[in-house]
Parts: sequence; structure tokens; C-alpha cells
Amino acid sequence: CHNANTNSQMQVTGWCSNDYLSMAQHPKVVGAMVKTAQETGTGAGGTRNISGTNHNHVLLERELADLHGKEAALVFTSCYVANETTLTTMSKMLPDSILYSDQFNHASMIQGIRNGTWQKKIYRHNDLDHLESLLKQAPIEQNKVVAFESVNSMEGTIAPMADITYLAEKYNALTFCDEVHAVGMYGKRGGGVGQRDGVEDRIDIISGTLGKAFGVMGGYVAGSAAYIDAMRSVCPGFIFTTAIPPPVASAALASIRHLKESKEERIQMHSNAKVLQARLRQMGFPMLPTVSHVTPVLVGDATKCKQVTDKLLHEYGIYVQPINYPTVPKGTERLRITPNPVHSKEMMDHLLQALDNIWVELDLPRNVLPPELASDPAVDGILDVSIEELSIGSDACYSFFAENEHFGALPEAVASA
Repeated sequence: CHNANTNSQMQVTGWCSNDYLSMAQHPKVVGAMVKTAQETGTGAGGTRNISGTNHNHVLLERELADLHGKEAALVFTSCYVANETTLTTMSKMLPDSILYSDQFNHASMIQGIRNGTWQKKIYRHNDLDHLESLLKQAPIEQNKVVAFESVNSMEGTIAPMADITYLAEKYNALTFCDEVHAVGMYGKRGGGVGQRDGVEDRIDIISGTLGKAFGVMGGYVAGSAAYIDAMRSVCPGFIFTTAIPPPVASAALASIRHLKESKEERIQMHSNAKVLQARLRQMGFPMLPTVSHVTPVLVGDATKCKQVTDKLLHEYGIYVQPINYPTVPKGTERLRITPNPVHSKEMMDHLLQALDNIWVELDLPRNVLPPELASDPAVDGILDVSIEELSIGSDACYSFFAENEHFGALPEAVASA
């Protein structure tokens, strides 16, 4: 990396990228972008409704609809825009409606909900009893939408998808699921947790990104043909902005097609995540009770969190971004570590040794597991899950905290955020 102030260079290993499957460097993806740029130029030349739609946009939207088993899809410049503009627009198209939002929903969803005209009710994170208690207060015929994320990006939790869709159907509500931190990585074709758990067809609207596991940029929603046509016709965030460039659409298309067929990237990423989490637990690092590839290590102090990441970068050549307020509640400052398929054992050893040294130097707290829990075979790279389970990101890959949640570092500030 380059230091803009000193113009110096140094080798750095990143451990916090959202390029979860390293697809940004994949030859198919890079090749598709270069080829399309040479054929069409670099820019879209307009909004989607005025000269900005290219054949690559059309093919991309068809591929996304197929990925999620939906009738249609619509691509936006980012998933922040997709979430914000579609949720706000939905509220205006559903008169006298109620939106039920998970308390840990992403800022893009919160902004779209806030800008909407519906009643707003917030249920505790993944709390089905609380959600049902709110749903049953409204008349069955009233318009309702339940909005939630499949994989929570900061806690590493996963929504109980089947149970949420059951409650939505029971109380006549639509479901809007953000699969941003799951697409590409979970499910047989990379369709997300809904696909993995077999409830994709019961989720009405799915939003996702092209900028994380798919390694490019942009966002989208997928749903019924009528829903997508409505969003295309009236969403300000779609109508009044330049389309993503055709080379970007082409690269995203190549990435999605590859990950529909290839299991290799998912298998290696989930393998690395499982091993890293086991080793962090064994060494006593205070992890939040993740059940996904997202690996949050609690520091609990903004100043010390920044000290940890500064030391990682300047003393060990490791880049991990500190996660502080307002991204997470005060008192829950953390490292958010994201293993990917190209992290080697040597890189992981270096990261863990660096963290061990820094934890001692800064006198940071640790969690001590009982011997029977600390002796996970994954510490030695021996995985107790099948290749098939790794290829879909099965819940068996991340079962430790599901089975031993009380060992996770879950401060009151998280539980009551």
C-alpha cells in the first residue's frame, strides 16, 4: 500500500475486506470488465431510462432474478441506494402500512424506513416472540412489511429465516430481506441464506450487493415482475442517477455466473473462517457469538480499539479497520475480521501472533474456555463438517456459539442497543 503523506510503500495483508471471495481479482471477472470496456467504453452515458441501459444490464438483471428464483430484478448504483429508495417508495405505494424492522438493520434500511410514510415498529434483534407480539396487534388485512438482514454484518448473527417467513405468512405481511453479506457465499448457487435454508421462495423481496462477495460494485432488488416494474417506474434512486457502467455490469455478470457453478471459493472461505474462529476462541480472544463467516472480536473501548489496529498496521503490516460508534453502540467497539479464500495458514499465524502480542501489551481482557471447549479440532485445521456443508455455508460450519452462546462476549450495550 501507499502512504499518501510520505509517498512510502509497504506490504500489507488485509483482514477486513468485504471482497469476501476475492472475486475482484478473478481472471473471469477482470477479463469481462476489460473486454466490455474495449467494446462499449467506460461509461453508461445516461440514466437507465434515458440511453443508459446496455445489453449487459439486461443480462445482469436476468441472472440476478434466476439466482434468487424470482421473476425479475433491478440493478442500482449500490445496495445502500437500493434499500433506501425501494423501502421509501414501497411505503408510498402501500397505504396505511406498517413496517416491522429488526433493531440491528443496516443504516440504508433504516434511512429508507425513516423516509417512508408507514408506521414504524422495531423488534428486538432476531426475537421472534417480540416480532409476533407486534404483528398480532394489527388487523390481518392491514398492509405490513417485515424487513430484516439475513447475515448481520457487525454481530455475525443469522436471522431465523424460516420462522420469520412463517410469522409473515401467518399475519399477512410481506418480507424484505437484505442478503448483502450472504450472496455469493451461502446456498448451493450463492443465492444467500434464504437459498441455503430452503425458504427463498417464501421471501417476497430480496436485496443484495454486487460489491462484496461478487467483487464488483452496485446493488439490486429481486422480486415479482409487478414489484420490479413498480420500482423501475417510480423509484427516485433508480430514475434520477446514471446507470452503472456496462463494464461493471459485465464483470458482475461473470462473477455471478461463476459462483453459481463453482463451490471452490465458498469452501475455502468457510474453511478459513471456521479455523480462524476456533483459534481465536482457543487463545481467549473475546468474540461476539457469531454464527457466520463474520468474525467480531470485542475490544470495548474506542481508544484501545484504534490502538490495536494502529499497531497491527504499523508494527505487523496487517490492516484491520477499527469498528467504533456510530457503526456499533458505544462500549462494543470491535475488530471485524473477514477471512477470505486466499488467506494462507502463514498469514493466519502472523495475524494471531500479532493479536496475542498486542493484547498483552495493552492489557486487554480475554475469555477462558473450559478445556473441553477449547480443544476444537479446527484449531489444527481438522474440520468436522463435510465439503458439501462448507460449499453452502451450512449452520454446522459455525455451530460453536449456537451451542455455547453464553461463552460469547455479549456486553449489555449490545444486548440492549
